[in-house]
Amino acid sequence: VDEDGGTTSTTFDKVADASRRFANVLKTDGAVRGDRVAVFLSQSLELPVAHLAAFRSGMISIPLFALFGEDALEFRLSNSAARAIITDEAGWDKIGKIRDRLPDLKRIYVVGESTPDGTTSFWNAIGSASPDFTTVDTAADDPALIIYTSGTTGNPKGALHAHRVVLGHLPNVEMCHNF
Repeated sequence: VDEDGGTTSTTFDKVADASRRFANVLKTDGAVRGDRVAVFLSQSLELPVAHLAAFRSGMISIPLFALFGEDALEFRLSNSAARAIITDEAGWDKIGKIRDRLPDLKRIYVVGESTPDGTTSFWNAIGSASPDFTTVDTAADDPALIIYTSGTTGNPKGALHAHRVVLGHLPNVEMCHNF
């Protein structure tokens, strides 16, 4: 539901297809198992697609709060050594200002109408990628997420969580969606 009350619906199959395609995009662009993939988006279709693509690939997803400023982003992206980030045009406005201070960041995927220099259109890349992707074999204790603390008592700390933690969130997701 958008701000004007208009709705868009999608299916789980579409999310699955897009996440397989984006997993192929990441792989084609040189990302490998264990690489960190930052997700700097508001609630949107692209958000689960990006996280699921990272999980499918054995990469480590880093959720970033959409209201973070440049300093908060720079610290987390630098500290995590993120190799890729998915963001929207508003996020790019912030990332673009700190881009030259993030040597590990190799790919920037932007959701939106424009594709600034040095970035890749998220949906164009997905549209040209193969829908066939074999999910890597991960164990419950393999890394899946880095969630940063707030940083209220010093620099934020990155807490590395395993795939088993994702399943722990499933009851909340199910309850929010009427089981």
